[in-house]
Amino acid sequence: MAAGKVSVLGAGAWGTALAKVLAEKGDDVVLWARNADVVTQVNERHENERYLPGAKLPESLRATTDLKEALDGSTMVVFVAPSHATREVAKLAAPFIGKDVPVVSATKGIENESLEFVDEVLAHELPKHTHEHFAFLSGPSFAKELANRTPTGVVIASKNSAVCEVVMRRFHQPYLRTYASEDVIGVECGGAMKNVVAIAAGACDGLGFGHNTRAALITRGLAEMTRLGTALGASPATFAGLAGLGDLVLTCTGALSRNRALGLELGAGKTLDDALQGKDSVAEGVLNTISARALAEREGVDMPIVQAVHRVLFESQPARLAIAELMTRELRAERD
Repeated sequence: MAAGKVSVLGAGAWGTALAKVLAEKGDDVVLWARNADVVTQVNERHENERYLPGAKLPESLRATTDLKEALDGSTMVVFVAPSHATREVAKLAAPFIGKDVPVVSATKGIENESLEFVDEVLAHELPKHTHEHFAFLSGPSFAKELANRTPTGVVIASKNSAVCEVVMRRFHQPYLRTYASEDVIGVECGGAMKNVVAIAAGACDGLGFGHNTRAALITRGLAEMTRLGTALGASPATFAGLAGLGDLVLTCTGALSRNRALGLELGAGKTLDDALQGKDSVAEGVLNTISARALAEREGVDMPIVQAVHRVLFESQPARLAIAELMTRELRAERD
């Protein structure tokens, strides 16, 4: 049974896939896009060929470039803009979000300038009456696979248990299982950090290293993610779950991972500029590397993998040399 109108703000691959999930449940879903061509494709051909090619969208799913129209009468708002654009979209949306409406973020990242996670950005830009209705969706989920109804598990984090339950039920489908969490910081930290580690994993694959290397990198990446998260107040247990280890494994190994694909090109010898040539958008991990490095330095957290990725991306260090430096660091206990 339909639960009312849902506004999905952001018509990239992930936003389109989530809009499809909600529309297939019978909700009245409006997808907001900046690109008029995308709106035309969704409304007339029921597809988003630019960002989610091959996915047939429900005819009930509508798209618009008018943010007020998208939000008018909405009973749930889902932010899916890239992390670097979230503040701008939130400012524009703020006047049109009603009271007692769940506000869900499905965006993963840390803003460069402020070093704020998405929950902090939304809290600064949206009216106070929305704050107790925030929820955050994360976990191992490629848009293409979700659109194809591949069985998927995600976590919904909220400090408000009632809001969490509502959002869990609205997204739940036979092919999409939702789990609850109260650890907003941990869920957001995991979602942002896994993109940085995935670039490193891709670089190792591009250099021709094997499974040993990838397994070590994922495990040590998880250790760095956990160190940063706990320094910020997260629960260590969160990083053993879907938003931590689950998302990390997917993004570091999956062929659909944009961040891993970028790392592959860097490992093969390309510069960042060469690797980004001709691409519609920058992989989230590139911008998140800047934020994660600065956040680690601010908090006094040791994150050698993040530092290595930063050197490769922005300091012209060859990926092979960065890996060599990681391998020859001073020996230490595993849990340090």
